[in-house]
Amino acid sequence: MAENKQNTTPERRPDCVTEIRMGNTVLIVSGFFKKDTTDTAADKMMKVLEAEAAAGHKAPLSP
Repeated sequence: MAENKQNTTPERRPDCVTEIRMGNTVLIVSGFFKKDTTDTAADKMMKVLEAEAAAGHKAPLSP
């Protein structure tokens, strides 16, 4: 018989939520940051952009 595992960490609200509509579909993405981090969301985005630039990816053209 399988044991029921109890989640000992309390549920917390996401640090950021993004909703994107694609036709009749809505994608909802929830983001969580580590509790003890000192980076801001802007710091994290800058790291992503730097990594993309280093990998040779170009930014998409705006319409």
